[in-house]
Amino acid sequence: MSFRAPQGNPNAAKRSRTPPPEDTFEEAAFLKALGEKQKPVTLKLMDGQTVHGWVEYYDKNMVRLTREGAPNLFIFKHEIMYIAEDGGKRK
Repeated sequence: MSFRAPQGNPNAAKRSRTPPPEDTFEEAAFLKALGEKQKPVTLKLMDGQTVHGWVEYYDKNMVRLTREGAPNLFIFKHEIMYIAEDGGKRK
């Protein structure tokens, strides 16, 4: 039994899949939805700290977390491990 390329289009084996896009833009959509609804969130930072508030503003490199009774924070995205919704609407 010999191993041969399947009969058909000889260029089929040479075609490669297109790589996935670098950015799906889901991050921006998620942050926008959180900001518009003023959803309470918890941010877990890379150093283990957790902070609570709501996302007021974001851009390519950072997130502004607005907090009640505490100073607002500008947090670089590379310092964020994850963002979790706390549930409910901000009071």
